[in-house]
Amino acid sequence: MVKIIVEIEGMACGMCEAHINEAVRNAFQVKKGTSSHIKKQTVILAEKDIPEQELKNVVAKAGYDTVSVSSDPYEKKGLFGSFRR
Repeated sequence: MVKIIVEIEGMACGMCEAHINEAVRNAFQVKKGTSSHIKKQTVILAEKDIPEQELKNVVAKAGYDTVSVSSDPYEKKGLFGSFRR
């Protein structure tokens, strides 16, 4: 899995967060997507990496500006996360 962090300008409230989450979920197959207008970011968990330009296009189409996109491998943490090998 991969964790993608998208820095976004223009979110002002919870409805903006929901709008971004819906746009991302409709455009890509993601396990989880959460946004924070306070942190100005969206965190996406997906099975495979999402092309940066496609992600920027979806965010722009939703009416927001992408500042940066970064991705890292993601391994589930927690009580049972260490047993999944």
